[in-house]
Amino acid sequence: MAYGAMARAAKGERGGRGRRRRGEEGATPRRRIRPIRWLFGWIFRLALLAVVLLFAALGAYAVIDPPTTPYMLQERQRLGALQHEWVDMEEIAPVMARAAVAAEDANFCLHWGLDLDAIRIALEAGATRGASTISQQTVKNVYLWQGRSWLRKSLEAGITPLMEVIWSKERILEVYLNMIEFGPGIFGVGAAAEHYFGKPAANLTAGEAARLAAVLPSPQTRDAANLTTMMLRRAASIQDGAATIAGDGRAACF
Repeated sequence: MAYGAMARAAKGERGGRGRRRRGEEGATPRRRIRPIRWLFGWIFRLALLAVVLLFAALGAYAVIDPPTTPYMLQERQRLGALQHEWVDMEEIAPVMARAAVAAEDANFCLHWGLDLDAIRIALEAGATRGASTISQQTVKNVYLWQGRSWLRKSLEAGITPLMEVIWSKERILEVYLNMIEFGPGIFGVGAAAEHYFGKPAANLTAGEAARLAAVLPSPQTRDAANLTTMMLRRAASIQDGAATIAGDGRAACF
């Protein structure tokens, strides 16, 4: 009996060692998997936080007027001071809104932020011409940075449709007209109207509005009050285009 008890005890000990070895071997993959799960968990949390912050930023500026932009801060540091005055859409001459759309994005009321036809034409032309809509430019000016890079363009393309869902077309155009650059250190149509023509934005004529729109998208090298012959022709074309979109309904959304 003693011998049998000793045999059972030895067998149990061997079984215990076997179970421990199997347990240890089984624990190794878990230790390897745990850091991977931890990493993916933090990536998910950071991505979720980024989405929440993005929606918060878009929601805030849907009702709050942006006080400045990254580019304006950069120019303020470079120049020392800026000219900028916010004016509500009701205080901007309708001809100015139509001129900006005619100059930069004639199908503004027809697309959802990205003009796929314009992008296709730009690609076929070797990307030598721009295809950014007013909505894309607003995202770039308010939330992102200047300069050409695939990262910025990717963020811009991802944020723009979300902005189109949250903001109205009129709000997009209002923010665009108030934050766009019209000359070195001159931001927004309110400051531009006073600087170039000595009048508030509400009193701009169709010709003056077309002149302001003609400096886009190169305000650093163009002067709305002193346009070249070529730019005067562009301004006349913009004025005609503004009248056209008013007549065919492409200005209905604003």
